Amino acid sequence: MFISPAYAQAAGGAGDFGMQFLPLILIFVVFYFLLIRPQQKKQKAHREMLSALRRGDRVVTAGGLVGTITRVISDTELTVEIAEGVRVRVMRGLVSDVIAKTEARDADDDADEADEEPAEKKKVKSND
Repeated sequence: MFISPAYAQAAGGAGDFGMQFLPLILIFVVFYFLLIRPQQKKQKAHREMLSALRRGDRVVTAGGLVGTITRVISDTELTVEIAEGVRVRVMRGLVSDVIAKTEARDADDDADEADEEPAEKKKVKSND
């Protein structure tokens, strides 16, 4: 009469220890795949973009300035021309995006493109 039924139910709680932490583990797994992993991929892509910056690239800084890289001073600094004759020094980490990338062209690529252009023009002319 003095013993409540709740005490009898709490006695067999040794097997519930794993079940108590299962929802926490599942929440962590969901957070990992929906938040942590995509953010790590985004950071890795940004680091690769920063390491590939070179002279002639058109970039946007974190402050919203759009300009062309005129000189790579060091691993951490760039000189960006934002208007004709106006150059500013920018920290490499503050470049948020590359608008236009300058690419070094090989002689083989130029020769292949020269061969393909007349064929494309012939196809267009023959369709008319």
